[in-house]
Amino acid sequence: MLEKFLAQTTFESQEDFKKNFKIIVPENFNYGYDVVDVWAEKEPDKKALCWTNDQGDHIDFSFAEIKKYTDRTASYFQSLGIGRGDMVMLILKRRFEFWFSIIALHKLGAVVIPATHLLTKKDIVYRANAADIKMIVCAGEDVIQHHIKEAMPDSPTVKKLVSVGPVIADGFDDFHKGIENAAPFVRPENVNTNEDTSLMYFTSGTSGEPKMVIHDYLYPLGHITTGSYWHNLHEDSLHLTIADTGWGKAVWGKLYGQWIAGATVFVYDHEKFAPADMLRMIQDYRITSLCAPPTIFRFLIREDVTKYDLSSLKYCTIAGEALNPAVFEAFYKLTGVKLMEGFGQTETTLTICTFPWTTPKPGSMGLPNPQYEVDLLRPDGTNAEDGEQGEIVVRIGEKKPIGLFKEYYRDPERTHEAMHDGYYYTGDVAWRDEDGYYWFVGRADDVIKSSGYRIGPFEVESALMTHPAVVECAVTGVPDEIRGQIVKATIILSKEYKDKAGDELIKEIQDHVKRVTAPYKYPRIVEFVNELPKTISGKIRRVEIRSKDDNKDS
Repeated sequence: MLEKFLAQTTFESQEDFKKNFKIIVPENFNYGYDVVDVWAEKEPDKKALCWTNDQGDHIDFSFAEIKKYTDRTASYFQSLGIGRGDMVMLILKRRFEFWFSIIALHKLGAVVIPATHLLTKKDIVYRANAADIKMIVCAGEDVIQHHIKEAMPDSPTVKKLVSVGPVIADGFDDFHKGIENAAPFVRPENVNTNEDTSLMYFTSGTSGEPKMVIHDYLYPLGHITTGSYWHNLHEDSLHLTIADTGWGKAVWGKLYGQWIAGATVFVYDHEKFAPADMLRMIQDYRITSLCAPPTIFRFLIREDVTKYDLSSLKYCTIAGEALNPAVFEAFYKLTGVKLMEGFGQTETTLTICTFPWTTPKPGSMGLPNPQYEVDLLRPDGTNAEDGEQGEIVVRIGEKKPIGLFKEYYRDPERTHEAMHDGYYYTGDVAWRDEDGYYWFVGRADDVIKSSGYRIGPFEVESALMTHPAVVECAVTGVPDEIRGQIVKATIILSKEYKDKAGDELIKEIQDHVKRVTAPYKYPRIVEFVNELPKTISGKIRRVEIRSKDDNKDS
């Protein structure tokens, strides 16, 4: 399949990749027809999806079966009035019907809006009205259906509600009855152009209302790099990305690049994450490739890994937040597998990463993906030197790079703030070493300015995470009359240290940070808490911690 979209498919070095990687862009590309249906024709029996759940159910789907079910789903959605440009929200957790639905909507030229099951009535009303959502397809759980039903009186654009089962509340159509009774699917004429909107994500909103990020129909091609050259997948790979389908990480790791590479996507549909269960899945199903955020790997290394046969696991990638070097070293010691870091955003595909032909530097994001022209800019717009902090930017040039978002839907002001003067500004700060590797510092708004120093929260958090008392932490700046700001650490303690919380432990942690990193970076304020404020996608809301501290001072 790669040969269809790349002139050269194998690369020996970063220089080779940078020089020769080029995506061949088809006219009116549609992932459903040009990838899924092509596999179904070429290798109908090839396994596309291996799905299991925490109840012991297991289903394998070949590409021929994926084509059959996505065609039926497309026909069913057509009968409900869905067509080109219509907005459809999917709240499907890890149900296999997500794959039926997203591909079907691509085949219809509709716009897919994946969403988390954690949405409340207020969240659903906001999304429905902000995007003129026409239909919602959801998992059949009473809490989800209840919130959706509550939202309907204030969501006038929503015309259809569908449950993949069971149907609990009134007003929901039965997905499986619908696809069973669907007429034979006929591909519509003029389904889409490459510039049409295919996908929309509501960002998690670490501050303010979430933004609506829209991508065009070429977006899946942007994930060729993700699947084939970061995840290092091939046609014999069985790949597990740990992510709910409501988040962008799902299409990064459970769909687009993986099926272009010909890999089988493994899905474990579970209600509550348990590290031991995930290790058992890797062992029992012989998973070859794993991608997860650092938090997941932190939990995995706390388990007795020696109880499991992980010999099938050949490659691991990590993204979603910056990687603490201590996690890299611990996982490598336990498994012999190096964690290959990657960086990107809802607005992009993979932007910076550690490729198979490069040596990982624990804690570094890696090297720029040649798909994008990446640089670091100072606040005055000039280029940052090696070793100097700057905002990560992507050059737009005359033509938008494949994989970069179109705009923030219905928000030209925010779009202009992020894309102007020939660049997309990520809002993330990093520095680059002499070998060209990028090192994450933090969000631009989170960087602490203390006594003339610019301190990134991540570097302090990395030092804190090497202390055995610290399970999770967030570093923020607190206003200070003398220094401008001082460093504060908000810490969740491990159960072994909870009864030791006090001045003595605070001093021990402070001294530890002084030894591990530059002394001026140590947290002058340490607060122990039971939980950290987070967005519904699990990202720490440092802005909330800062706001509480500001209110204390006022």
